[in-house]
Amino acid sequence: MIDPRRLAVLRALADHGTVRAAAETLFLTPSAVSQQLTALEHEAGQELLVRSGRRVRLTAAGELLAEHAKNVLAELERAEASMAACAEGSVGRVEVAAFASAITRVVAPSIAALRAHSPGITVLVRDAEAHNSLLMLLSGETDIAISMEYSATARSDEQRLTRRALYTEPFDAVLPPDHPLCARQTVTVEELDGEDWIAPLPDNPCHEVTRTRCSDAGFSPHITHVSDDFHAVVALVAAGTGVALVPRGAVPAEHGATVRPLSQHAPTRRVFAAVPHGREEHPLLRSVLDTLLDTARGL
Repeated sequence: MIDPRRLAVLRALADHGTVRAAAETLFLTPSAVSQQLTALEHEAGQELLVRSGRRVRLTAAGELLAEHAKNVLAELERAEASMAACAEGSVGRVEVAAFASAITRVVAPSIAALRAHSPGITVLVRDAEAHNSLLMLLSGETDIAISMEYSATARSDEQRLTRRALYTEPFDAVLPPDHPLCARQTVTVEELDGEDWIAPLPDNPCHEVTRTRCSDAGFSPHITHVSDDFHAVVALVAAGTGVALVPRGAVPAEHGATVRPLSQHAPTRRVFAAVPHGREEHPLLRSVLDTLLDTARGL
């Protein structure tokens, strides 16, 4: 393996013509330069210099290696500059795992903002349900997770994570367009007793939100359809197949259903960004986290 430090000595000799001039450029003694060049010849396995008394000149092999040295040293300088930029948080790649509505509301606008003020940062997005994104974070599959906790469920205080609150939103009642309660400005969950319900899959925390809130209202929901995609849930409601509780920000702009706030005890979900504890001050992650927080403040 050729030592790149010795390539720098060879390049200085090629640029300045003499051992003494190369030594002055490199802040070395002429003897040290000669020793480095001799060692480089051993590494290269070929004669690089023709010596005549105190004078030297490059052989054909020396000129060839000196030309390669120029490219190698330039790449090393670029690598050092890139590493410095990464340490400053201005260059690098960050993977973010987030659920669909958070991607729409926070992650995508943050990527646009980063491209404007920090074009050296690349954000890669992975669509993941909130209950899976934290598992991905803890297993090292992603750098930042966008997840949530609910007022209707117990918080799991994971000491291995650092959380940054993004936004809070209530669950609204979503009704078929011809439902009698559509004439009301607000509804209660108690008034939806006896309805067919549409909910996320049982392993999704939003499923538990629906069951817990209905239980608090004194009944168990009759769940007829399940989907983790809230666009699909709202579409099923619009088709008249049942009612649902849906986070306000997850209701699509064009949906055909009727959305009404809950007048009493509306469940809420608190959306947050999480990173492994201890990495929150990494300059690159901090740049992305700060942008996510700025975007969320504008909601």
